[in-house]
Amino acid sequence: MNAKYDRRKFITESAALITAGTLPARPALTQPPAEQQAPPQNPGNLRLATFRFDVTPPLGHSLCGGWIKPVVGTDDPLQAIGYVLLGSGKPMVVCVLDWTGLLNSAHLQFRQALAEAAGTTTDRVAVQCVHQHNAPFACLDAENIVLEQGDLPHIIEHGFFAQCLETGRQAISEALKRSSPVTHIAQGEARVDKVAGNRRIIGLDGKVLSQRGSSSIKPEHHRLPEGLIDPMLKTVAFYNGHKKLVASHYYACHPMSYYGDGRVSADFCGLARRQRERQEPDCTHLYFNGCGGNIGAGKYNNGSKEARVELTQKILDGIVNSEVDLEPQPIESVAWETHDILPPLNPVFDEDELMAGISNRQNRVVARNRPSYTVAFIRRVKAGIPLTLSSLHVNDVSILHLPAECFIEYQLRAQAVAADRFIACAAYGDGGPWYIPTQEAYPRGGYAVSVAWCAPEMDKALSNGIRSMLSGA
Repeated sequence: MNAKYDRRKFITESAALITAGTLPARPALTQPPAEQQAPPQNPGNLRLATFRFDVTPPLGHSLCGGWIKPVVGTDDPLQAIGYVLLGSGKPMVVCVLDWTGLLNSAHLQFRQALAEAAGTTTDRVAVQCVHQHNAPFACLDAENIVLEQGDLPHIIEHGFFAQCLETGRQAISEALKRSSPVTHIAQGEARVDKVAGNRRIIGLDGKVLSQRGSSSIKPEHHRLPEGLIDPMLKTVAFYNGHKKLVASHYYACHPMSYYGDGRVSADFCGLARRQRERQEPDCTHLYFNGCGGNIGAGKYNNGSKEARVELTQKILDGIVNSEVDLEPQPIESVAWETHDILPPLNPVFDEDELMAGISNRQNRVVARNRPSYTVAFIRRVKAGIPLTLSSLHVNDVSILHLPAECFIEYQLRAQAVAADRFIACAAYGDGGPWYIPTQEAYPRGGYAVSVAWCAPEMDKALSNGIRSMLSGA
């Protein structure tokens, strides 16, 4: 899609698409089904098709939910990149977007569109976001709530979203015409130095004393230790013989160097991915944000333009180093598993009170737009629409696709519970819940807990889901 696509044309086309029924309908409101586990299959004639399409918002479009400066220009385009794996049951689709988030019915509609194009079912499609902030924060349900107010910035414009879906369908349809045999898989990892640090600084009373964000100019934020992180960048690569087709990279950290200036950018993680693609133009590179909900670059990032360049180089070094010792192994087994969760709602949030705040025109935009996401999630859970976790297992490699802004502990737990496997975690899937802290994090407070729409019991539900998907691998 052209990044300079006319904004008025988006709105006009939106009405036509909705009238024609092009936008996928919402699914039936059902209770979450039991987890779906498929035994590993002999891959047989396994094939792989890569795709990419532009998801850059037009001039004037909202960024990060409408409470920061809207698009005034594009420094570098936003992309959706992915692959379709064929030949082992129904096709499997994995996709990652340079967006802040994709939530609730927007996430489901995106998966439905890609599933239709690939000839598969929605449960065999994983769509994750990298979580850059000068990017769209797409929740159609929240958009409808703010539209009803008549005076609030858009969350995500329907026409733009519909065009992205159509472009995605076309990209996959074209990709399937040029699929390649895939015969081998390889995995590697490398330490990334001086990027990630834990955002939650704990005081003597055991509570969060300070939030170390994605950038900081406070000396104490730079001086204090990194805290609990996962320093390793992991890579999973697919091959056709000796030819590397796809390399997926996984690292847990908020991916913002600076934002809020209206300049669209894939930021330092997206820029590092793009540089790697220039180095290897015959390989499709994907970058996934791991469980980085409580991880940011604020220890090492002062928010300057120079810092973005430095962070980009550090991520690029991690990607390159993770690929140095890749040893392709013949693919012997492939399995896709899902696990559905109907999340427990956080009782702190009351829908009627939230709607009163949204309708109060004396409140700031952020205090009205942000609660629309909360209301959207409350209504979604009350309607019985679950979160879907999924995992792709190839030989002794397991790739987990998790929802929202999970804390780093979930990633470390997954690695611990399946220590005999190579575990790569991609969080920021269905972003409906916003943050997913651990249960013990709630009484400690802090920003993440204040915007966690799930109750502390979500810890057990998510951990059990992860364990379930790994137990049969």
